[in-house]
Amino acid sequence: MNPYSEIQKTFEIKNGIKMYNFEKCLRALQTLGNYHFGNRFKIYEEDLPVIRKLVIYAIRDTATMIQLDINPNKALLLSGPVGCGKTSMMFLLNYFCPPQSSYKIKPCREVAFEFAKKGYEALIPYTQKEHKQIKLSTYCFDDLGTEKQIKHFGNECNVMAEIILSRYDSFIHEKSLTHVTTNLSASELEAYYGDRVRSRMRQMFNLIAFDVQSKDKR
Repeated sequence: MNPYSEIQKTFEIKNGIKMYNFEKCLRALQTLGNYHFGNRFKIYEEDLPVIRKLVIYAIRDTATMIQLDINPNKALLLSGPVGCGKTSMMFLLNYFCPPQSSYKIKPCREVAFEFAKKGYEALIPYTQKEHKQIKLSTYCFDDLGTEKQIKHFGNECNVMAEIILSRYDSFIHEKSLTHVTTNLSASELEAYYGDRVRSRMRQMFNLIAFDVQSKDKR
């Protein structure tokens, strides 16, 4: 299956503008979810308000974003309980994004392990621009808060706090975006990363949250 052919079914072009149909977007998400994650993947009715916001963000429907109090210039912080589908949804959502808005998904635990092996050199891909790039590559850091304080030859570092602070500077000056998924609440994020990081996150992210009672879909 060509996943992008499924996306082509979700819109019509009128006067040079893509006009998306949300029901067709849901069908595409279901088809792509089954393709990537198997037949157990299912979109639940109680999650539709969250999914609608995510799709509207991905297709860059700026007018509707503003109506829904989503800032088109900020990235996504997708929160919710364990197993509610945050990672799967961010993976599938990438298909809807135009090339300039696509992102790489990186588990936070992997970043921490990379630091343990290589030290601060491991943070370079996430905090410095590649050759001739105008801004940092866009990442979605998955499961923020599951990584631990890591040591490299005695040097302890809260790696994700360092990355967020570095990427905040690029967000301010070059409009670089950084998406995040997390199981943590706002107060838990502040307790884990400190008020300085939490303050930067308020400026960087649109908070979109699954219901805390959302069922475990694994």
